[in-house]
Formats: sequence, C-alpha cells, structure tokens
Amino acid sequence: MNKLIQQTKKLFLSAQGGMFSSAMILSFMIIISRVFGFARYRILASYFSKDQLDIFFASFRIPDLVFELLITGAITSSLIPIYIRFSKDEKERANIMSSIFNIILILLIVSICVLLPLMSIIVPAITPGFHGEKLRLVILFSQILLIGQLPFLVLGNFFTGMAQAKKQFLVTAIPPIVYNVSIIIATLFFASTLGLYAPIFGVIAGAGLFALIQLPAVIDELKDYRLRIISHLGVKDFFRMMGPRLLTIMVSQIDATIDLTLTTLLGSGAYTIFYFAQHLQLLPVSVIGMSFGQASLPYLSEMIESRKKEDFAHIVTESLLNVLFLTTPIAIYFIFARTPLVRMFFGGEQFDWEATVQTAFLLSYFALSIPLHSIYYLLTRCFYALLDSKTPFVASIIGVVVNTALSLVAILVLHLPVWSLGVSFSLSIGLQVGILFMLLHKKAPFNIVAFIYSFIKIILAAVISAPIPYVLIKLMDNLLLDTTRTINIFLLLVISACTYFLLYLFVSWFIGVRELYIITQLTVKAREFQKKITEMYTSYD
Repeated sequence: MNKLIQQTKKLFLSAQGGMFSSAMILSFMIIISRVFGFARYRILASYFSKDQLDIFFASFRIPDLVFELLITGAITSSLIPIYIRFSKDEKERANIMSSIFNIILILLIVSICVLLPLMSIIVPAITPGFHGEKLRLVILFSQILLIGQLPFLVLGNFFTGMAQAKKQFLVTAIPPIVYNVSIIIATLFFASTLGLYAPIFGVIAGAGLFALIQLPAVIDELKDYRLRIISHLGVKDFFRMMGPRLLTIMVSQIDATIDLTLTTLLGSGAYTIFYFAQHLQLLPVSVIGMSFGQASLPYLSEMIESRKKEDFAHIVTESLLNVLFLTTPIAIYFIFARTPLVRMFFGGEQFDWEATVQTAFLLSYFALSIPLHSIYYLLTRCFYALLDSKTPFVASIIGVVVNTALSLVAILVLHLPVWSLGVSFSLSIGLQVGILFMLLHKKAPFNIVAFIYSFIKIILAAVISAPIPYVLIKLMDNLLLDTTRTINIFLLLVISACTYFLLYLFVSWFIGVRELYIITQLTVKAREFQKKITEMYTSYD
C-alpha cells in the first residue's frame, strides 16, 4: 500500500517534459474543473433566484480585485521567469522567494485592513442599482470573503507559481476542482438552512483546501523559507516586471467593475445574466487559451535565456495557429447552439426562460471573441518571457478604454440591452490582440502572410461545417427530442457537436489545413499518459 501511495505521489508531482504535453494536462484538468464549475452554477441557479445570485456574484468583485492585483499580476508575469533564472543556486533562490512572498504578504494585510472598514462606501459606489437588504448582504459577504477566502487563495497561487516553474502542472490543476466541489457540497447540504451563507462558507473551505493540497509540491522550498526581506537583483527585477503587469490588471479590473456597475442599472438579474454568459465564453478560453499560455511561459523563458530566438518565433507561430484551430470551431458552435448550451449549463429551477434567452443572445456576441481571446494569453506570455510587461500593459490600456467607451455609449446613451456589453468586449479584445501581434512580430519576426493565410483556411473550414449541425439542432429540438428534459438537451448537444466537429475535421483535411496534425499529437500524448499510469500501477501489482 505504501508503494502505491508513493507511486501516486510521484505521478502528481512529476515534471512535464514538453510544452505541448504540459498544455494538454492543464487542458484536461481545466475541463474537469470547469465541469464542476458549471455544475456549481447550475446548482446555484436551482437553489437561488436571479436577485440572490446578483448578491452572491457581486460580493466577489472587491476580493477578486485585490487577488488579481496581488497574485495574477505577480505570478503570471514575474515569479516564474525569476524562479527559473536563479534555479541553479538553491540558497539564493530561496532567499529571493522568501523576500517576494513576505512583501506580498505585507501588501495583503495592508489591503485587508484598509478595505474592510471601507466596504460600506465602496460597494454602494460600484452597485448603484442595489438597495436595502440586497446592498447590505453584498457588503457583508464582501467582508467575509476578504478575510476568509483571500489569504488562502494568495498562498495557494504562490504555491502554484513555484510548482509551475518546476513544470509540475498536474498537482496545480487539482486544487481548482476541489474548490468547486467544496462550494457544491456546501450548497447541496446547507442551502435550505443557511441560504446564501452556505455557498459563501463553501468558498472559504474550498480556498483553504486550494492551498493545502499544493503543499507537497513546495515542501522543499518551504524548508528554506526565511521571515525576512533582502535587497537582491532578483527581488528588484521581480517588482520591476510586476509594475506594468500590476497596472494592466488594475485597468482590466476597473473595466470589469464598470461592467458590474452598468449591469446593476439594467434591472433585476442583469448581472447574473452577464456573469453566466461571460463564464460560459471563458470555458474554451481557459481550457485551451489559458492552458497554452500557462504551459508556455517556462519553456519560452528558457528559450530566451538560451538565446534561441528563431526557435522562439517558430514555436510561438505554431502554438498560435494550434490554438486558433481548436477555438475557431468552438466559437462558431457557441453561436448557433447558444440556447441549448445555456439551458444545459444554467437551466436551474430558478432560472426562467426570459433569462435563458437573454443569456444565450449575450453568449453569441461573447463567442465572437473566443479565438482571439484565447491567443491573447499566449501573446502576453511571449512578452513576459522577453521580460517585457510594458507592451501588454499599453495594449490593455487601449483595449479597456475602447471597451469602456463603447459600453458606456451602448448602455447610457443608446439604452441597448445587456448583449451590447458582449459586442464591446469582442471588439476591444480584437484590438488588443492585433496590437500585441504586430509588436511581437517586431521583436521576433515571423511570416505574417503565411500566418494569416492559415487562419483564413481555419475560419473557412469552421464556417462551411456549420449549416448541417445547425439544421440538425432545429430538427431535434422538440420534433425528435423532448428538450424540456435535461438528458435530452445533453443528447442534442452531444449529437450536434460530434456532427459539427467531425465535419470540421473533414473539411480541414479537404482544404489542407496544416494544423490538423494537432489531433494526432493529442492522441499520441493521451496514449503516452495512459501508458505511464498503467505501467506504474501494473508494476505495483
């Protein structure tokens, strides 16, 4: 039994050998996490009304803002390159990591102490459409999350950064699953007695487990932890790189807060509709775009350290086209299958038909951004590997200004419904990607004409494949299947999706889309991983 435990531990703490296998493992685990995440949303929609969900989701705005500034701004752009640069001298690296962690800890404590008493002022300012008991609960839950959830998430994500710098991606992909399961269990067992407090307490428990599960991956580094801050080039470089990224995150969080503010002015349930549509759009973006982005940074950083710029440019263009090949058909599918998708993921007892239609309509506009939003994360990691966090900051400033301006005009001047926010977002992310793409070409030149030609062929294959599955959905909906039942909606989505993606693969092969080879790679890597697990446990027997 002890050998079995050791083998399992070895599997989960093992480092991945390549960027593609790392991305595949992250993608697979993110899919599982997202399945539980959307199960969480569906359960929440079954137990709570749109008004109650407005309260729940709005309560995360301020804690999420602090978290994004402290952790996303640090881990994604700064920690991994610094960890890799000083990995040869363990003592020096330990001193640098200790100093960085201690500074972030001080910033966290200061943030909580400052924001906690100011919640009663900040929350009404960002939720002008909330009043009375609704506003009181948002303030209370925001304070609870700030104290109970935030410290655990900061600690856990710091562990994630160190583990991913060592290319240990599997162990870092498990905590988000446990986080979602914790919220689901708390809601199922305690919602009837505790109301909205049940998922809030589930969030806190999940955040604690999020940090605890990753301890084995960083236990060696923790042994060398020192409660001190040193003046070192690595620490200075970390915060030098973190500065522009911090401003980038701040700008994007202001943008997200403006979206919250505008949706509260659109009536009851508007924020929940916006939140659900946005997070459904983020499903393929996180599974493919974010996983490629996360997996790429250690490898791209190593290439830059080894001065392999030609390899860098080649891998970047190949990865961008692979991401576009995988996400473009998903975007098209999300547009023509929007209503059954929303019904499948969010069709709880408390989520009515009007809310479903509005969410589906908004989703179709968000879906337009899926391919470009996915490669955005890979493009930004390219600049971070080049130790340039200023360029993504400038691009995000331009994108956020455009998004905010379009959103304000759409809601306050033209008085358009909530779907207009999806249009604004898609246009702004397209602009940001265009800027980053052209500027990256200047730093690491590649064949733009060949890239655009390949992308056009991918779009063509995705569009040509769409009419048949679209008609199939229309025929199956109520004519062949009783779609008032969840199982039949699931069958409709499975049949239409399989039909569409098989057609997409055939058309891609027919018109010569070179990126089709990624499917072969996925199959090979999946078999390698299966073989590794089988051999490990067979040897135990």
